[in-house]
Amino acid sequence: MTAKTQSGSAIPAIDIGPFLKGDPSGKRAVADAVAKACRDIGFLVISGHGLPKRTLDATMSSGFDFFNLAPETKAQWHPTGAARQRGYHRIATRSLASTIGEKTPPDLRESVFLGPVDDHRAHYAHMPEAETAYAPNILPDQPTGFDTALVDLYRGFERLSLDMLRIFAVALDLPENHFQPLMTRHFSIFGMHHYPVLETEAEPGQLRAGAHTDFGAMTILAMTEGKGGLEARMPDSSWTPVLPNPGDLVVNLGDMMERWTNDRWVSTLHRVVVPDTGDAQSRRMSVGYFVHPNFDADIRCIPSCLESGATPRHPDITAGAHIRMKIDASHKAA
Repeated sequence: MTAKTQSGSAIPAIDIGPFLKGDPSGKRAVADAVAKACRDIGFLVISGHGLPKRTLDATMSSGFDFFNLAPETKAQWHPTGAARQRGYHRIATRSLASTIGEKTPPDLRESVFLGPVDDHRAHYAHMPEAETAYAPNILPDQPTGFDTALVDLYRGFERLSLDMLRIFAVALDLPENHFQPLMTRHFSIFGMHHYPVLETEAEPGQLRAGAHTDFGAMTILAMTEGKGGLEARMPDSSWTPVLPNPGDLVVNLGDMMERWTNDRWVSTLHRVVVPDTGDAQSRRMSVGYFVHPNFDADIRCIPSCLESGATPRHPDITAGAHIRMKIDASHKAA
């Protein structure tokens, strides 16, 4: 079930279609291949996922049109208050490397963020700490139909994340629907990231996205081609490009899944490198869906990841507290 991806990348490529079709032998083979990738690298490229390439391409095209708008036009969708991951964020305002304690110049990308489409604020009204996680979205309505396209793609990734969690469950020798009750009020984040052509030289140590690990359970990523792309750090500490074939998606684990699996599966450092200045072929876009379970979901060691008589490496925590801990740590390092 594994193969090399475009241009010989060492990231495993897995067709998850046999699992989604329900064939018992195919499901087992897919789950085993996914388990190996999650143990060894924490990155995989998936095909057979059911998200139409035309849908991805159309949304990316609308995204390029949005980012072509004047800065003052885009700025009207910038959030105010505590909801940091909503709406538009201009270039060089965030530094992902700060989340691992590194001090670097800000990242050379601009973004649009969405949170949950379903409104769960009433359910969490008794938990003020959940307010930001379920803050209303700020949807740009230019170009025409962009807001609808963003919501539709969020829904597509939402469905796929549940499919991937079914695969993860089987890969971890759990009942296939183990994770489903923990996703009924998830607070997953969708980010569309634009990497423009560099018009001036980057500062020393500056990247398009600094080296970091993701905080949540996993990330599902679509991207356009273009120089200066995503790289993952391999077990030997080398960096390898992540080059999916057209229509394929990238999946990487986050810190929450590493914790859930008692560090059996790995959350891997990754970054987006800087291309040559002025290279017209370096403009690119990526769309990431960052999977966060229900705010009050318990993140405790999965029994199949704990040897008999052993103690879990991490204490129990809720999903919301885990993300807050990671955010607080990154703010202290910044």
